[in-house]
Amino acid sequence: MSEIEWRRVPIGPDADRLATREASRTVLLVVHTVTSGQRLMDAAKLLENDLRVQVVFTRGPDVFGEGVGEFFARLGVITIPWSQATATRFDLAIAASDGGTHEVRAPLIVMPHGAGFNKLVMRGAGRAAGSRMVYGLDPQRLVHDGSLIPSAIALAHEDDRATLARTCPEALPVADVVGDPAHDTLLASRARRSSYQVALGAGDGRKLVVVTSTWGPHSLFARRPALWARLLTELPEDEFRIVTMLHPAVWSTYGHWQIRTWMAEYLRRGLSLVPPEADWRAVLAAADWVIGDHGSATVYGAVAGAPVLLGTFHAADVSAGSPAAVLGAAAPRLSGRGTLRRQLLQAAADFHPDAYAQVVGRITSEPGAFNRNMRRLMYRLLRLRQPASVPTAQPAAQPFLIA
Repeated sequence: MSEIEWRRVPIGPDADRLATREASRTVLLVVHTVTSGQRLMDAAKLLENDLRVQVVFTRGPDVFGEGVGEFFARLGVITIPWSQATATRFDLAIAASDGGTHEVRAPLIVMPHGAGFNKLVMRGAGRAAGSRMVYGLDPQRLVHDGSLIPSAIALAHEDDRATLARTCPEALPVADVVGDPAHDTLLASRARRSSYQVALGAGDGRKLVVVTSTWGPHSLFARRPALWARLLTELPEDEFRIVTMLHPAVWSTYGHWQIRTWMAEYLRRGLSLVPPEADWRAVLAAADWVIGDHGSATVYGAVAGAPVLLGTFHAADVSAGSPAAVLGAAAPRLSGRGTLRRQLLQAAADFHPDAYAQVVGRITSEPGAFNRNMRRLMYRLLRLRQPASVPTAQPAAQPFLIA
C-alpha cells in the first residue's frame, strides 16, 4: 500500500486557518477492503445533513485491500494516509474489519461486513492446536496487549451477543445489537425489482439466475468451475439470463483482466459479470433464483424472496448456529443428476414465501431498525444530540454490469 502525503486540510496543521467550515466533530472511516467499505457507507449515510460532523477516510492494512483507492475515487471522499490516521485523534472511528484498528486514536465502533459472524478461523499462536473460533468475535481481533480495542461492537442479532459471551466475554459490555443494514435495504428494494431486472438484461420475459461465489479454496468459483458451462448449455438463452457476482476479494486478488480472461468464453456465450463496485443488494433483489455457497451474498439471497440453491457448501468453515449454517440446513443442493433447468423449475415450484424464514430471522433480531439503532450508537459516542429526522432504509442503487 503506497503512502500518500499527509493532508493539511480539513484536518492537519492548517485546518484552523484554511478550512471553510469548523466542524465540531470529526469521524474517521477505516476502509480495509471494498467489502468493508460498502458496509461502512451504510453507517456514513446516517451522518447526512449534519453540518456539525465531517468525515474523512483512510485505507486500513489488509491483504485484500486492492481496489480501495478506486472505491474512494468513485465516492469522491477526502482520504488521509494510514500514518496520519493513526497519529491523529478523532471523535469517532468506525471499521468493518480489524487490521491495525488497535492503532486508531478514537472511540471505535466495529461492525460486521457480512451476514453476521459466519466464518470459523484457526486460533492464534499459544492457543489449543487445531481449535477454531468465530471470526470477528474472537480475542485475536478484539483485544490487544490485554486491552479491549473497540468502544462498541455493532451486532446484528441477539444470538451474536450470546456467541460473544462464549468467545470473548470481556467484550460483552460494549456489545450493542443494532440490526443489519443489508437486510433492511433488501426489503426496501423489493418494490424496484422490475427496474433492477431491466438493468441486468432481464425483465423481457427471461428469468434472472444470479450465481454468487465467495472467495477462497472452498468457494463455488474454486470448487465447481464447470458450473458456468453447464448453466450456459442447459438454460435456454430465450428463457434465462445468467448473471454472476464474485466476492470483491476475488477481484482484489486477481484483477479485472484475469477474471475476464478466465471467463472469456462464458462472456461470449452470454454470461454477465457484476463488477465489485455495483450494488450487489439490487442484484439479489432482482433474482428469480440465487445459486451460491456459504458466503454472505448467498445468505442474503434468502431475504430477497427467491429460491436459493447451493452449488457447494463448506460446512467446516461455518460457525454453528450462524445465518450461513441455518441456510445450509434449509436450502437444496444443485445435483449432478438432471438438467439445471429442471432443477431450477422444481425449486421454484417447491418454493413458498416463508421457506427461509428461519434464515432471515437469524440474520437480524432488529428488522428494519438498523438506521435508527446505529445512528443512536454513533451519536452517543460522538456526544452529540441526534438530528430530529427519523432515518429509514432506502432501496439499493440501480445495478450495472461489466461491459
